[in-house]
Amino acid sequence: MKIKKYIYPLFLLALAYILFSSDDAKLIIAGITIFLIGMVFMEDGFKLFSGGAIEKILKKSTNSVPKAIGTGFLATAIVQSSSLITIIIISFLSAELITLAGAIGVVFGSNIGTTATAWIVSAFGVKIKIAQFALPMITFGVVFRFNNNKSYQGIGTILVGLGFVFLGIGYMKEGFDTLKDGIDLASYAMDGYLGVLVYVLIGIVATVVIQSSSATMALIITALASGQIEYYNALQLAIGANIGTTVTAILGSLNSNKNGKRLAIAHLIFNVVTAFVAIVFIYQLAMFVEYLSSYIGIASDDYAMQLALFHTIFNLLGVLLVAPFTTQLVKFLEKLFIGEENVDKAMFLDDIVINIPEAAIEAITKEVEHLYDNAIEILSHALSLHRHEYIGSSDIENVVNNSTKKIKTDINIFYDEKIKEIYSQIIYFSTLSQENMSPEQKNRVYELKTSCRDIVEMVKYVKEIQKNINRYLEDSNKIIATEYNFLRKEIAKTIDIVNNIRHFNDDLDILASIEVLKKDVHKLDLIQNGRVDSLIRENSINQKMATSLINDSSFAYSISNKLILIASSLWIKNSDIKDLRGE
Repeated sequence: MKIKKYIYPLFLLALAYILFSSDDAKLIIAGITIFLIGMVFMEDGFKLFSGGAIEKILKKSTNSVPKAIGTGFLATAIVQSSSLITIIIISFLSAELITLAGAIGVVFGSNIGTTATAWIVSAFGVKIKIAQFALPMITFGVVFRFNNNKSYQGIGTILVGLGFVFLGIGYMKEGFDTLKDGIDLASYAMDGYLGVLVYVLIGIVATVVIQSSSATMALIITALASGQIEYYNALQLAIGANIGTTVTAILGSLNSNKNGKRLAIAHLIFNVVTAFVAIVFIYQLAMFVEYLSSYIGIASDDYAMQLALFHTIFNLLGVLLVAPFTTQLVKFLEKLFIGEENVDKAMFLDDIVINIPEAAIEAITKEVEHLYDNAIEILSHALSLHRHEYIGSSDIENVVNNSTKKIKTDINIFYDEKIKEIYSQIIYFSTLSQENMSPEQKNRVYELKTSCRDIVEMVKYVKEIQKNINRYLEDSNKIIATEYNFLRKEIAKTIDIVNNIRHFNDDLDILASIEVLKKDVHKLDLIQNGRVDSLIRENSINQKMATSLINDSSFAYSISNKLILIASSLWIKNSDIKDLRGE
């Protein structure tokens, strides 16, 4: 722990020494940092410009592994950020919007898509004065960012990011060009498999430190184009960069849920297998690249372009080797990070999804459902019922009549352990997640928070009923026992119907069932239907019993209505159909 405490300050001191002792190193390091800033701006720009389109495409195009691979490739090649795609995919996986197999397919494709950076840098960055395009891009980008339209702001942010990327490449190239006059790094070239392993390790470390495989590849290509490193050593560095990027993914998944961790392990397995094959057959692959280059018009001395081709080929090779075993990989990963789900804590509110609106809403929805399930457990026990006995039963009345034994449940403790904590986490998470949401999405989150409040109120209402249920079910007056059994039966029936509604696929079917249920729960309004008045006139119950029954029937009526509101909020997806709900 003490060593960790001093690593960062020592790193800063070493960085400061390098920056102030070498002008050439200063240019290269400045180029890396500017490049990284550009990548961040481009990520943010694509988020703004797409308006959630990236998320929607990724969500809908991952139902098969080949489709997921293609989607991951195209999305990463266009957005120029595998980290953004990975974050979205992990967030969708955490919220269970996509399958683990689909997420793995996107990661495979993303590895191929990230090679687009190498092609851009090798084709343009080292052959033309790319920095001269940077300032116009940044200028126009800043102008667009002042526009009120989000799409224009997104374009502006992308331009600013691309300008910084070009500027960073320019600085790196200039730094290596001047560095070779003083130091010839190529003189440290190493042959044989020892050299392969050393340079692979350097590539891993560089990527872990820089935290971007794209920036590492840009650095390798500019160094190669400037003659500062040998071609074969550049190939080895590229392999190392591929492995290094998985370290970033693993570190990012540490605070994620089990699915996020599984995807990080899948990413590691893919890149390690790919790297192992590339290391073993590096000389054969290099010969194949040389052979292929002559057919596609890459000059024999254009090592930067050959490196980009090598980077693409060994990532494609990795997909061809690993993708056929995706099913087996999924089965293996599903055996990892298995633990009992903690019903006392939030299960879906993963921090990694908080900045992806669609995934955040889905996570909140699932967490509200989790809260609802906990509430149904406490409602059932308070009514002296077990969920598994009456939900799905064809004769709920018989189950209720035969379930008169008191279930010892302290609702206060249950509320503190299984309701309050999750409720507070949902409210906190929802508030933070709304920052990046559209007005419609914010309305949806508000509706979900309202459902949480309804769930909490149900628990409070049933607490009031519980004491009288326990008292009157054992009372010598069979009339009052029958009346409380009636309340129990009606609440149980409502819970059972809502449980059926939960599994409907058609919103109109849900709406129709809810409208029927609304009319049915009016039976619980014992004052309006005159039931209590009749019992009093017939001298079937005393005054105290009548008062308790009136109050508890009101609570039962409120609970049933809350159940209906929660059902319509959680499980009717179409907003237009929601608007058809009656009061």
